[in-house]
Amino acid sequence: MREYSFTEARQNFASVLDEAKNEGAVCIKKRDGESFYIKPASSKQSPLDVKGVDLGMTSSEIVAAIRDGRERVYG
Repeated sequence: MREYSFTEARQNFASVLDEAKNEGAVCIKKRDGESFYIKPASSKQSPLDVKGVDLGMTSSEIVAAIRDGRERVYG
């Protein structure tokens, strides 16, 4: 993890944020010895929020395929 002085971080704030995004976190130290860590916030997106897939089928074709599968006798 890269460490920046407060002055250096203030002068290059955009690149400090970019580095935190790429590396996971950066440390900023003040002259009095206090340290602060900047890390990207986690996404607020649901893990169930997935993009759809284009099957090239109409909805009626999909429903028919599902019905076929349910009516099929295995064994």
